[in-house]
Amino acid sequence: MTLPKFSRRTFLSTSAALAAGAAFGPLPARAAGGMTVGFIYVGPKDDFGYNQAHAEGAAAVAAMDGVTIVEEENVAETTDVQKSMESMINFDGASLIFPTSFGYFDPHVLEVAPKYPDVRFEHAAGLWTEGMPSNIGSYFGYIGMGQYLNGITAGHMTASKKIGFVAAKPIPQVLLNINSFLLGARAVDPSITCQVIFTGEWSLAVKEAEATNALADAGCDVITCHVDGPKVVMETAAGRGCYICGYHADQSPLAPEKYLTGAEWNWAGVYPKMVQTMLDGGTIPNFLRGGLADGFVKMSPLGPAVTDAARTQFEATKAEIMKGGFQVIKGPLKDNKGNEIAGAGEGFAEDDIRLESMDYLVEGVIGATS
Repeated sequence: MTLPKFSRRTFLSTSAALAAGAAFGPLPARAAGGMTVGFIYVGPKDDFGYNQAHAEGAAAVAAMDGVTIVEEENVAETTDVQKSMESMINFDGASLIFPTSFGYFDPHVLEVAPKYPDVRFEHAAGLWTEGMPSNIGSYFGYIGMGQYLNGITAGHMTASKKIGFVAAKPIPQVLLNINSFLLGARAVDPSITCQVIFTGEWSLAVKEAEATNALADAGCDVITCHVDGPKVVMETAAGRGCYICGYHADQSPLAPEKYLTGAEWNWAGVYPKMVQTMLDGGTIPNFLRGGLADGFVKMSPLGPAVTDAARTQFEATKAEIMKGGFQVIKGPLKDNKGNEIAGAGEGFAEDDIRLESMDYLVEGVIGATS
């Protein structure tokens, strides 16, 4: 069930719209014991990436008894998302909303949530802190572990000992993914380096293609990324003869012979549990996290090019991660400016809150955060 975009973004935007809304009468009735859940995406639902992973989660929610979903894609990180949220609440009767893009949170979710204390807003990032409205939740997965496993396959498959990373913005989650990818590769060969290029945008196909080509020109022969839609990076890298490691969703159909594996979100396994909590009268925690063992993230199947040695190390490391407490960021470790991050015997488990303020690139990463 998806209403026209005109209805979503103009509802409540003028007094005329308010009057028109009143003429519709009461909000649509919900199924007994059921609820309406809204999902908002910054890009298309079939982007082979960030938005597709969330849409797969929404589809799993839609299959639940007593639940109706409303969705809107291609909603900018502007007041457009405020209009979409208010429309879903006032027009569709949504009592739980997933505004999925990073930039939706501040100021948009923070401005809308206090107006609707009986509506739950669940935002995909690590941005909720004590003192913010209690009807806002923050959820995310420890997908850096997935990029570490990506790095292990990259470490085995690189011939040049140079791997590459196309990144959107140097925020903590992105930096952790870059660092994890390199450290996974260095668990195979400590001489491997990773060059990173920041595009400055979550989705900008031209810059993503340029960055990928620049990495290939620099000799990087395994490439991954953290952008909203990895399709351009994957196809461009494979077209240059590079191996690829996916992110967000399964991109193996784009270049099956070059695809090694990928770090994927498993929102289809997470969202139904969150919705069921509310259906049962419970409260979703304001700060919710999980990793591979918790079903928040998963790995794409290993591709046909992956060697037996790579497969063996990949599977053994994944098994260790599944036990919990695995440390990717551990000493002795310095950043790429020579500053100590962790001394010998010191490390950070995946749920260490300090990782959510990461502002550095580790030694061996070629690039800068500013």
